[in-house]
Amino acid sequence: ILIGSAVVPLWNLLMWKNANAVGAIAGAWIGQILAIISWLVVCAAQSGEITVDNLGKNEPMLVGNLVAICSSGIIHVILSLIWPQNYDFQTMKAIEMLEDDQRGLDPQDYSEEFLNEASRWVQGWGWGFTIVMVIIWPLLSIPAGVFSRDYFSMWVFISIAWGFLATGIIVILPVYESSDAILHVLFAMAGKKWEPKVPKASQAVELSPQKEHAQAEGSAI
Repeated sequence: ILIGSAVVPLWNLLMWKNANAVGAIAGAWIGQILAIISWLVVCAAQSGEITVDNLGKNEPMLVGNLVAICSSGIIHVILSLIWPQNYDFQTMKAIEMLEDDQRGLDPQDYSEEFLNEASRWVQGWGWGFTIVMVIIWPLLSIPAGVFSRDYFSMWVFISIAWGFLATGIIVILPVYESSDAILHVLFAMAGKKWEPKVPKASQAVELSPQKEHAQAEGSAI
């Protein structure tokens, strides 16, 4: 409820050139205020009083979260359509990196075609996953009506398995990607020097100018 109002404005800022900066701020704050009001009102209307236990019930929480996400998105879209910012994403290419470490990366990873394809992949899977989890998956549970003991057990098992799998991926992948930096620090603490392994692709890129120079000398001879 408190942070849900920032989701849609952030997405718009990243993916939509007309996303208005002031509209994003207004949408996030106004959406949060509306969400808190809705949360409290539904809690009072349903339970008769506002308590910690009553605020934690499904209905007030659902209304608060829906108002946070939907209202902030509507506010931002309306303000962006009225005052489009027309941001030029090409200016991001002029941003200088503080540490231009490209070890293990292929030069084509920075190409326009690769980045556009990655953007389409993220949007496709993002929208698909959202539709499955927010619309299709809840609809599949409607025929069950009131959950039986076995049906609820299956639901809990899937949730737990999903949580462990997601946790493993979230923890393991960043550690793997940062393994060189972690080992560098650990070796430095032990008074030793860590020499990261350079991928063959990077070696080929580094050696290519030498090969060209050698070929040029051979041609000259």
